[in-house]
Amino acid sequence: MINEQLLSKNGTATMKLSRELLKYAIGERIPTITEFSKKINLARGTIQNAQKNLINSKAIAIESKGHMGSYLVKKNNAILLEFAGISYIVGAMPLPYSRRYEGLASGIIISAENQDKAPVNLAYMRGAKSRMDMVENGRYDFAIVSKFAAEKYISENKTLQIVLSFGKGSYTGKHVLMLHDSRLSEVKNGMKVGIDESSYDQLELTQIVCKNKKVEYVPIEYSRTIECVQSGDIDATVMNIDEVLDKKFPIHYVEIQGYSFDNTEAVIVASREHTEIAYLLREIIDTETVLNIQKLIMEDKIIPRY
Repeated sequence: MINEQLLSKNGTATMKLSRELLKYAIGERIPTITEFSKKINLARGTIQNAQKNLINSKAIAIESKGHMGSYLVKKNNAILLEFAGISYIVGAMPLPYSRRYEGLASGIIISAENQDKAPVNLAYMRGAKSRMDMVENGRYDFAIVSKFAAEKYISENKTLQIVLSFGKGSYTGKHVLMLHDSRLSEVKNGMKVGIDESSYDQLELTQIVCKNKKVEYVPIEYSRTIECVQSGDIDATVMNIDEVLDKKFPIHYVEIQGYSFDNTEAVIVASREHTEIAYLLREIIDTETVLNIQKLIMEDKIIPRY
């Protein structure tokens, strides 16, 4: 039904107006018809018809307060998204190999469902840089990475922004130095050290543990990290401790000194250009809900759903 309306002569106006209205919260003053007309470069009459269409479709409700302007008093994100031509919002996050990641993914999906059943889907891929590249290129609407990785990427490329932060310990418990030789507690000269070139966090922490040491860096696939340390194919590597603890792998590791807790905090990044997505994510994803779901899953009190 809505798709048919978008093909009508007022379809473009309704789509553009819907994308603008996604940026406003309930109770917030919205622009006048004239202001919208200038902003999206369409005639006032066309904007009026589009706004009436959205009101009649129960996507929004507006209350006029005279000289104070008009205020958004009701908004249905699911209907607005459909009018905006956005079938679903897709985010990329790390492979859910740990209970912490399972909890984070589940929390985001459940939180979004609680808000007008806003359609949020998650794709899973390794490498924070790769995930953020996908957002920059328009393949995904948002990415979940560590705060450290987000700030590093944004310092080099201003096209993205941090939209939401979930606090210390929401991304990983901590990273540790894993060693093949259980008698050692640090990296030694001549060692083969596994490195994940797609991970800002792992690169940074590897530089910390290998500072002033002459080592051979060996590119590794994350899925084979523990196997490579146990077999001796590499002597050491930096890794998120969560999977080891979850699956009780027998492997020797030590804590890393000079550790930044920005590596443990999950954040959501999105494009600065598509501001409606940033506004919508802030509205439909409740950080408290996400963290509560994550905690319950990590404590094995509920089943993951993502």
